[in-house]
Amino acid sequence: MEFAELIKTPRVDKVVLHRPFHPPVGGTLCLTGHHLILSSRQDNSEELWLLHSNIDSIEKRFVGSSGTITIKCKDLRIIQLEITGMDESINIASSIEALSTLDTISLMYPFFYRPMFEVTEDGWHAFLPEQEFELLSSETDEWQLSYVNKDFTVCPSYPPIVIVPKSIDDESLRKVAAFRQGGRFPVLSYFHRKNGMVMMRSSQPLTGTNNRRCKEDEKLINATLRPGKRGYIIDTRTLNVAQQARARGGGFEQEAYYPQWRRIHKSIERFNILQESLIKLVEACNDQSHNMDRWLSKVEASNWLSHIKEILTTACLAAQCIDREGASVLVHGSEGMDSTLQVTSLAQIILDPKCRTIRGFEALIEKEWLQAGHPFRYRCAQSAYSNSKQKWEAPTFLLFLDCVWQILRQFPCSFQFNERFLITLFEHAYASQFGSFLCNDEYERCKLKVQQKTLSLWSWMNQPTELHKFTNPLFEANGLVIWPSVAPQSLQLWEGVFLRWNRPSKYLEDAYAEMIHIIEYNKELQIKVNALRRQLAELETEDGILETP
Repeated sequence: MEFAELIKTPRVDKVVLHRPFHPPVGGTLCLTGHHLILSSRQDNSEELWLLHSNIDSIEKRFVGSSGTITIKCKDLRIIQLEITGMDESINIASSIEALSTLDTISLMYPFFYRPMFEVTEDGWHAFLPEQEFELLSSETDEWQLSYVNKDFTVCPSYPPIVIVPKSIDDESLRKVAAFRQGGRFPVLSYFHRKNGMVMMRSSQPLTGTNNRRCKEDEKLINATLRPGKRGYIIDTRTLNVAQQARARGGGFEQEAYYPQWRRIHKSIERFNILQESLIKLVEACNDQSHNMDRWLSKVEASNWLSHIKEILTTACLAAQCIDREGASVLVHGSEGMDSTLQVTSLAQIILDPKCRTIRGFEALIEKEWLQAGHPFRYRCAQSAYSNSKQKWEAPTFLLFLDCVWQILRQFPCSFQFNERFLITLFEHAYASQFGSFLCNDEYERCKLKVQQKTLSLWSWMNQPTELHKFTNPLFEANGLVIWPSVAPQSLQLWEGVFLRWNRPSKYLEDAYAEMIHIIEYNKELQIKVNALRRQLAELETEDGILETP
């Protein structure tokens, strides 16, 4: 298929662009196979370059011989185009609709993008299992690299190489995979160097109503325990939801077969509930008609911050089991592709200072999201404005980034990266010129040769000319475990994402300057607090798991 077939009118003059808090800009509108471009000849007027893949929905209104097209984007901005001429308006609108709904991956922009900068780093090697295993081997000899999934036949959503207990052979892994939904058998997610405890992740066991068991699964999970130690299975579903899953062939680990493990059920929502929450939140943020009380009520009614609290609470629980209880942890929900990855990723940010550095965080995204099989193509197909919602769409990754921002806000000196870094990841997860977030899993990326045919996002972000934009000037390496507060007063709306298009840019600049001033003023206090925390950690005696830190 040729893009030219979808572009009925490639160029229109005398188009006026309207954006909140910006003066109208007149210019020439051009449509290419991947971009909507508005170019103005006015002095000091920036061009608009909008990827078609960033368009969530469009609304058309035709009056007389002209038309207005409202474009709502996946990065949550809203723009309006005033076009003179009925035919031109109709043609532009239909072309944008056709180009923005293409779902053939090989026709997407990353396969056509050619960088204007010198590529000095191969971002596709931000995380290599072999390198991770080499570091692990210097600490313990109880684990091994497994190539059982090298051809993706055991688990299509897993990478070709995984880390599993050394005592488990490939044939056992195949049997365990048959016992876990989607073949997602338990694999190593994190090794805690402080005490040798581990965190593993998987999907739910297929126990069904007849309490089916798998001795190889029991052996694999027990192989992660030290002699005399117990472990914790953190199920991200409520007990009621987990029991309902049994009727559909799923289920959870029976205590009789896993006596050394204590199962804890949490309540992290998924799919349409999260999608509806995002829609309500964005609707509230765009509504300028209410007074402050009504506006706050609408934000609260979206339940977005409640989801943030539940995810952070569960991640803290996992971290506490490992660090304070000295116990290993297995995390899973149903498929193990959404809430499971939120929890394992955030727990590592809490526990591991390396994950709070730029490259460490990039490696975490690669390992716990991209290679772990989070289906970005499905989850990020639409954002908050689309009228055609599918059951597999959900802002899972955006919620994770929001949780990271909440921790960054509470520990502003402990992260090497800044808010802009997180916002950039959000934008590129939904629409990008880079191939990092394409497809649902490594199997799809291999089939399409994504690494060979596209550029990694990290290759661009890690350039020195770009890297300084994402670097936190207040960063001081903090080797401590950090415990975020999940109290309601500690969690705030992420204005940098949800209000950035609804505030004048001058306001945001002033707010950022004020924030830097306050943080710098309190930096010395932060250092003293960290010193106190060290002293408390040495004196602390733990007896039992704290549900909230």
